[in-house]
Amino acid sequence: MVSFRFPFSFSQPLNPKPPHATSSSGFAVAVTVTAAAAAGVAIAASRNPRNPILDWVFSTHRSSLLWGSITLADSSSESVVEPKTGLSFPATIGDSRRLLGVGLRKKSLLGLKNIDIYAFGMYADCDDVKKLVGEKYANLPASELRENKAFVDDLMEADIKMTIRLQIVYSKLNIRSVRNAFQESVGNRLKKFGGLENDELLQSFTSLFKDEFKIPRSSIIDLTQEPGYVLSVAIEGNHVGSVKSKLLCRSILDLYIGEEPFDKNAREDFLDNVASLADV
Repeated sequence: MVSFRFPFSFSQPLNPKPPHATSSSGFAVAVTVTAAAAAGVAIAASRNPRNPILDWVFSTHRSSLLWGSITLADSSSESVVEPKTGLSFPATIGDSRRLLGVGLRKKSLLGLKNIDIYAFGMYADCDDVKKLVGEKYANLPASELRENKAFVDDLMEADIKMTIRLQIVYSKLNIRSVRNAFQESVGNRLKKFGGLENDELLQSFTSLFKDEFKIPRSSIIDLTQEPGYVLSVAIEGNHVGSVKSKLLCRSILDLYIGEEPFDKNAREDFLDNVASLADV
């Protein structure tokens, strides 16, 4: 059976690029090596601080990650640990979504202290991505795809099944804070791509995060783009609602893989590993 090395992944390409530790992941599923897996390699990655003025601001840090080799048959039982927080992400979710990258979002308090807010994992359907790469970018080497703006735009516009999984780190975070953060960040993206204020669309999304939901540390929030540009939201595995909107789906993805992502290193690894499918 063929083995692949991965730092975090979504599908498993040959010879994938090792991921940036904390907030990066590669398309070749990064796997945390347990005590039983002795062949691990430490990888460190650094990040640049985000704008300290926004309510939810991002800054970055340097940390290490263990990664190793697993077989395709074993990949569904493997997981990737975000090293700073110790939270793990399964290498696969659903039928065909593979882990492409992991990151960590932080909040800056008055520019004095950074707080870990949530870790996140980025998943996508391998077959959908390979189809996109094969149909439009088969003639471009993988090394050029990441910097190809048209490719990134097409990736965010495509009807590809993708999931952004959030795992809460900050124990004092409440659902109202999550709702307010999305109100600002998603609202800005809706205006960016739609050209107008989209209060009704934004409200249809943020209203899914009801005050009754409790989100202690390690709670999971899944934001999934379903076929037909339906954004589905689940909290702790329980579906809480959906909104059908291509504009909303793109706005959510832009937070993580757009030109100004929450985590630059995670975005770079994500795109490197997606592009590597062109060589598979």
